[in-house]
Amino acid sequence: MSEAPHELPIKTPAQLVAAIIAGFAVPIIIIVLLAYYVDNSTRISAGTDGLSNTAVTQRIAPLARVELRDANAPRVYKTGEQVYHAVCATCHAAGTAGAPKFTSATDWGPRLTPGFDTLWHAVLAGKGAMPARGGTNPDDYSDYEIGLAVAYMANNAGAKFADPPVPPVTAQGAPDAASTAAATADASASSAQAAAMAAIANVAQAPAPVAAATSSADAAQAGKALYQQVCQVCHAAGVLNAPKFGDKAAWAPRLKDPMDTLYNYALHGKGAMPPKGGSSASDADVKAAVDYMVNAAK
Repeated sequence: MSEAPHELPIKTPAQLVAAIIAGFAVPIIIIVLLAYYVDNSTRISAGTDGLSNTAVTQRIAPLARVELRDANAPRVYKTGEQVYHAVCATCHAAGTAGAPKFTSATDWGPRLTPGFDTLWHAVLAGKGAMPARGGTNPDDYSDYEIGLAVAYMANNAGAKFADPPVPPVTAQGAPDAASTAAATADASASSAQAAAMAAIANVAQAPAPVAAATSSADAAQAGKALYQQVCQVCHAAGVLNAPKFGDKAAWAPRLKDPMDTLYNYALHGKGAMPPKGGSSASDADVKAAVDYMVNAAK
């Protein structure tokens, strides 16, 4: 029995030449591609941007910073435009998450109708996808600065709102807590309550000035001082249903009660009002403040 002879894959001279060329060309192409890849890959070494001052500074930058502030220094408020770019533009520049787009009269129109105070307090309390105060901290942006940003955005959408009143400054250089409550008197009940309670929490816990003598003139002065320091947080604007200072109609039902009853409310608290208005004033000074407010309503 005979066997069939084995046949080679290369049968013609042309196939032989092609095989030889492929045997040399393919390795050369692979070597060229590898050399091109290595030569064009990113390399960080001496003389490159990796050791530039900017790149080195970024790499050695601390993870956190400590900023020291003088608590007694007068506060410098940011403008509405500055607060907008620092906080609000994140959503309002493009109308993200349903936020009214900056300068869009169509988006802002329905929101401008209720007025500035309602709009301001919606921002302070949060609304929809927007967190309270736009997600900021009161230590970074005060209610007044938030109000400036609200007026800035609204006016760029066609409103003609005036800026909120500038908060008065105490002798220590800190914004007076009463300013925010007075400026926000026309807000919704829940927003007004939050603002007033925050203001009460910020009332200085040092006792009010003690009268040097027991004369009625000194007592009246001590009562006025305590009112300006503590009581006006709510009573200046009638926040949290507090009888507004000097408003005879608001005080009339309360004046029907004996003075001892009014003193008891002020000393021990009533409704949303904490004992002594959240201060640590003496009983005598609290009673003097009650007398001061009652006399102004007669």
